[in-house]
Amino acid sequence: MIRFDHVTITYAGAERPALDDIDLSIDEGELCLVVGHTGSGKSTLLNAINGLVPHFTGGTLAGRVTVAGRSTAEDPPREFAELVGVVGQDPVAGFVTDTVEEELAYGMEQLALDPVVMRARVEETLDLLGLADLRERGLHELSGGQQQRVAIGAALTAHPRVLVLDEPTSALDPTSAEDVLATITRLVHDLGITVVLAEHRLERVIPYADRLVVLAGDGTARHGDPATLLAGSTVAPPIVHLGRLAGWTPPPLSVRDARRRAPALRQRLPVTPPTPHRATNSATTASDSTTTDVALAAVGVIVRHGTVVAVRGATIDLRAGQVVALMGRNGSGKSSLLWALQGAGRRAGGTVRTGGLDPAKIKPVEARRLVGLVPQTATDLLYLDSVGAELQQADRDGASAGTARRLLDEIAPGVADTEHPRDLSSGQQLALVLALQLAVTPRVLLLDEPTRGLDYGAKAALVRTLDRLAAQGHAVVVATHDVEFATSAADRVVVMAGGDIVTDGPATTVLTASPTFAPQIAKILAPLPYLTVNQVADALGDKSAAQNVVPPTDSLPAQS
Repeated sequence: MIRFDHVTITYAGAERPALDDIDLSIDEGELCLVVGHTGSGKSTLLNAINGLVPHFTGGTLAGRVTVAGRSTAEDPPREFAELVGVVGQDPVAGFVTDTVEEELAYGMEQLALDPVVMRARVEETLDLLGLADLRERGLHELSGGQQQRVAIGAALTAHPRVLVLDEPTSALDPTSAEDVLATITRLVHDLGITVVLAEHRLERVIPYADRLVVLAGDGTARHGDPATLLAGSTVAPPIVHLGRLAGWTPPPLSVRDARRRAPALRQRLPVTPPTPHRATNSATTASDSTTTDVALAAVGVIVRHGTVVAVRGATIDLRAGQVVALMGRNGSGKSSLLWALQGAGRRAGGTVRTGGLDPAKIKPVEARRLVGLVPQTATDLLYLDSVGAELQQADRDGASAGTARRLLDEIAPGVADTEHPRDLSSGQQLALVLALQLAVTPRVLLLDEPTRGLDYGAKAALVRTLDRLAAQGHAVVVATHDVEFATSAADRVVVMAGGDIVTDGPATTVLTASPTFAPQIAKILAPLPYLTVNQVADALGDKSAAQNVVPPTDSLPAQS
């Protein structure tokens, strides 16, 4: 169905090709997963399938890409519209209408389908993706996860033979992600649609993959059986690292498979696991009185968007030296609460106090020094024409010279000052915005889905950054659907549902209390209360394994 015949793609001004001599065939009805470090060329490979690369992005294409026998070099992307459906990393950028139902129908209108057919397909898609209750909602009123589901639905209504998805579950809660992946799997198995997707959260997707393509970061690629390739890959989910540690060959790809092999491992492990990473950090600083200070107090916060009540009287204290994971289903009110706490968002009721001030009642530049917020769409905060200019502006806003550059190099090293922020990969853009916000080091830092587009190495670097901020007495809140990241980063978890805070407690308790939020290791080793591979390695006395679960960040490539 899809053929890359010795394809090399080089962007103008690049020192090396983004893809170098790729020789790859993807059969009809396959689910092909593309993996690699941030900036390794995943989006380039995906966008070459329908000719967006190089027709839209520019650059030079050597070799030949064909889909169902049609060459992308000979036909423009519009000629592939009914053959290849594409959903990019930023769903909002692809919206062209105002409401959910209109967006689902738009692509079919351009293909001049019969109205009766269009109506039937819209209803099918609304049911498949759980969007029926949102059909009349404005697209910009939806949460990030809801917007992503609409974007996937808009691609599906045209009934393409190939579906290309760039991080399709990055903004979805665990349950919604499972629903979307189940839908995609049905399309593959029942309708024979070929699906090619890139995803950093491999723990969600790898059990469904028929073929794996691993991009090394130097433009080359390996492809084949997922279990075989992951056995030696630095880009791997926790379940694979656990398999290596336990000596399971080939490594398991699903929790079910791992649990079948786990009894012998559970017998080797102490009943009481080593203290989790964040709990260790908290215990270390517990004697410092600053760690018990309330850095921000919110009481009875209410947020309304028109007739919709997004936050219903939320009360929460954020304490210095603590990292809080804010979790919950898509649309539960997490983003609305963060914006209300920062002061720039709507607040219909309640009070927020930090440093004796209400951030909503002071100048924005002063509020930013008290409460910093990184939004879901990182590019909202990028407005200059080079990475270097953005970093220098952050330093002028209150940080010492070079602070922003140092932070960026820690999270995603190798991004050149001369790069335009809009030319970076999604993960690199997010890393840049994190560096800009962290440079000012506000006492309270709010992050809204910060791991979208970040690979495992970059996430580990972000955890270390948050650790340092917490140790310095900052209060950190991370709204996230990434259970594995929350397990590593947070010592407290707050769960929202329907605009209410329904759970607030220690991470080790909350993350194992519900199957929805339990990390892979907890599911595999239950009833033993282990959360991470590092805990298992420590318990077995394998210090080298504990240190090498995540690859070092200086191995992350900088190229898009």
